[in-house]
Amino acid sequence: QVQVVESGGGLVQAGGSLRLSCAASGSIFGENTMGWYRQVPGKQRELVAQIYSTGSTNYADSVKGRFTISKDNAKNTVYLQMNSLKPDDTAFYYCRLVLYGSGVYWGQGTQVTVSS
Repeated sequence: QVQVVESGGGLVQAGGSLRLSCAASGSIFGENTMGWYRQVPGKQRELVAQIYSTGSTNYADSVKGRFTISKDNAKNTVYLQMNSLKPDDTAFYYCRLVLYGSGVYWGQGTQVTVSS
């Protein structure tokens, strides 16, 4: 079975940095997209960043210039480098893996808290 597991969340002061990791395991092949989403209580889950098989990326406007998504194909791992963190970045962050023609897989999430 395909699984995705996030790590790297925690508590950081405003202006600080964190790096989230998402490791995918199982039968993974073909085209895929991996991305990061975040959600706070009472609000809709929102896309933070995605990276495609081609290596191209897209970001939410709110994080553009501060966050960077990258991947290590050999390790089936995607990273989210978060710099210049703001209190508004506080959320539960989820990793999503899309295997084209196969399915969509979510990680369990990891909490990111940015103190002011």
